[in-house]
Amino acid sequence: MMKISYRLVIIIAVFITCLITANVIAVKIISLGPVILPAAIFVFPLSYIFGDILTEVYGFHLARKVIWLGFLCNLIFVFFTWVGQVLPGAGFWEGQDAYVSILGYTPRLLLASFGGYLFGEFINSFVLSKLKVITGGRWLWSRTIGSTVVGQAFDTSLFIVIAFWGTPSFAPILIFNHWWAKVLIEVAATPATYAIVKWLKRKEGVDTYDYKTSYNPFAIAE
Repeated sequence: MMKISYRLVIIIAVFITCLITANVIAVKIISLGPVILPAAIFVFPLSYIFGDILTEVYGFHLARKVIWLGFLCNLIFVFFTWVGQVLPGAGFWEGQDAYVSILGYTPRLLLASFGGYLFGEFINSFVLSKLKVITGGRWLWSRTIGSTVVGQAFDTSLFIVIAFWGTPSFAPILIFNHWWAKVLIEVAATPATYAIVKWLKRKEGVDTYDYKTSYNPFAIAE
């Protein structure tokens, strides 16, 4: 059994923190010149970057567990946010409308968020894991960027289609804008990813190749 180090705990904690933070701040829409994006565009890709690091160093076997852990933590956050919403407010408190506006989740948005996350993260981890075996561990940039290109395409497409299809807010350009922005962040973070991966492999003494790993996303007991 692999020893759980404090370094791994930090990576997992940052991964999940980025995921939950993205879900909170995504309600704010920002404008970067002519491009309209959610504020979460700068933090959600970090969960992919740390997901890449988990798969690259520790393998799909561990990444699978962390992806489901992130899903569970996000579900807990959403549930207790809803509990806070339905509990009666104090008579002097005037923030209910603001609370609902920022932290209220419709079933449709939850389905879009959870579905996009699970499909995107598992596809991202799968592609990176397979490319590592195919390349013999060379060209790390090719699998971190390549896996993000594919994973974010699924994540972004699913989220926007499920969340906005049939509404005035839906436009195919939204998918493209979200997708390329996330990929650009991955590209920009490549030097940092290289440094963290190299440091972790040296300190942990781990460099996993998924030659015989099951890619069944539900095989968390393995």
